[in-house]
Amino acid sequence: MRILHTSDWHLGRSLYRQKRYDEFERFLQWLSTTIQEEEVNALLISGDIFDTGTPSNLAQELYYQFLNRVARSCCRHVVVTGGNHDSPSFLNAPAQLLQALHVHVVGCALQNPEDEVLTLLGPDGTAELIVCAVPYLRDRDIRVSQATEQIEDKERKLAQGIQDHYNAVISKAREQQTKLGAKVPLVVMGHLFTTGAQTIDGDGVRELYVGSLSRVDAGIFSHNIDYLALGHLHVPQTVQGSEIMRYSGSPLPMGFGEAKQKKSLCLVDFSPQAPRVQLMDVPVFQQMEQIKGDLETIETRIAQLHETNMPVWLEIIYEGEAIVSNLRDTLERAVTGTQLEILRIKNTRVMDHVMKQCREGETLEDLDVNEVFERCLAVHEVPKDQRPELLGTYQETLTSLFEDDLRAQ
Repeated sequence: MRILHTSDWHLGRSLYRQKRYDEFERFLQWLSTTIQEEEVNALLISGDIFDTGTPSNLAQELYYQFLNRVARSCCRHVVVTGGNHDSPSFLNAPAQLLQALHVHVVGCALQNPEDEVLTLLGPDGTAELIVCAVPYLRDRDIRVSQATEQIEDKERKLAQGIQDHYNAVISKAREQQTKLGAKVPLVVMGHLFTTGAQTIDGDGVRELYVGSLSRVDAGIFSHNIDYLALGHLHVPQTVQGSEIMRYSGSPLPMGFGEAKQKKSLCLVDFSPQAPRVQLMDVPVFQQMEQIKGDLETIETRIAQLHETNMPVWLEIIYEGEAIVSNLRDTLERAVTGTQLEILRIKNTRVMDHVMKQCREGETLEDLDVNEVFERCLAVHEVPKDQRPELLGTYQETLTSLFEDDLRAQ
């Protein structure tokens, strides 16, 4: 039995307003080919298939086209569990129809733990894999809120509720193993944040619960399971150093902080011996790079990237001492005529000056966008009689951007 473990596709996600549908499509095409070439028997997707609960028509089209291709391949089963970004009702809506394609969907926690236990059958009708298909567990799924409870009580109930749910589902899976009377591999899926796990700044990973117990102790999982297939964190990694307890990570970098990270999927072979895990490297479908430094460093790196003649998305973080008032124009001229595209420019020098004007105890979060702009004008010593017109133009720009966002939604 051979499975492929993946998660956190985030279909439909944009990067600083840049649509990424071409990347998603190329990844899913590659994944379809890999499933066929590696003769994968079951594909497990551990949550966050979509980036929002209301995915675009194009994101949905990519998802269903992919499932259709896989249904016609050597892959006998697909198991999809919901993540914190997914809408349970959206994922579950076509579940009965997708079963005809041997696609099993569990979008939310079910009342009966036994319903989250899937027994996957081989071509001859015998059981070949038992899957505990546990989705992201929402607060309301695992505890009853009380008006008078303290935060410590809430956290304790939350942690206990998560543990109780997994214990109940795994217990039902064990009963199923006993009934079968044969050693059928047991896989547990989940979408959560384990204690000690690794994240990267700017990867968009959200804390799942409020409070100090938002990260779950991996000790809640039985040591007798054959493989733990987790989702939610975008960095591929083991859990507590165990080769058979893993986050597959996101197949595409979700932000520039992940640009240099090697992305992979987990290919798992089950045999009478211990399961063997092999990482399948995901190709890079869009080059991305974060450039930091002063203006000379940035321009030098832009020139080097231009020589590669490859399309690259850039995030530029200016850290020079000198204040460059026309930084954007300067950088845009530097990439003119190249295949480089600047998606974001962050001028830390200007923000440092703005923050120096903050009163004691004041942070950037305490200021609204107009106050930040006014302080920028002051930093650059713009004459006071010119500031009202500049502020008005700035506000018109913000309004235009806000309206664009509404139209995009």
